[in-house]
Amino acid sequence: MTAPAQGWHARLAELGIRLPPVAAPVASYVPAVRAGSLVYTSGQLPFVDGGLRRTGKVGGSVEIEDAAADAKVCALNALAAIDDLVGLDSIARVVKVVGFVASAEGFTGQPRVVNGASEFLGKIFGEAGKHARSAVGVAELPLGAPVEVELVVELRG
Repeated sequence: MTAPAQGWHARLAELGIRLPPVAAPVASYVPAVRAGSLVYTSGQLPFVDGGLRRTGKVGGSVEIEDAAADAKVCALNALAAIDDLVGLDSIARVVKVVGFVASAEGFTGQPRVVNGASEFLGKIFGEAGKHARSAVGVAELPLGAPVEVELVVELRG
């Protein structure tokens, strides 16, 4: 799907999705940066109403399905950062998704977790949401979050 005639905001509304306020950085960085025709977001945590949905490690205290839902929230927060910087309707396509998963020892299902973000972006952007991706297991994430997601998107013309 290329951008609908009415834009990506209208697509979100059609899906019953509202962008949250941009999550405040938890350290010294900005939520998103434009470089030429690309926008890179900082890693987004699964913040809802200013707080983390849950903490813990996937494969330990956090179930894969819950972590995948958190990855979706991270992607939504990344879209909010992009919208704040350049406007969501300027997105031509999603280029890359990087997902970090706080993993209990022996957990190897990171791709299933990051699918939460990838499938969500596909639902919104269709063909323009197909992207390259990395799903990385890590020992710890900021504030004890189970997942963190960053996006790279290409802007129109």
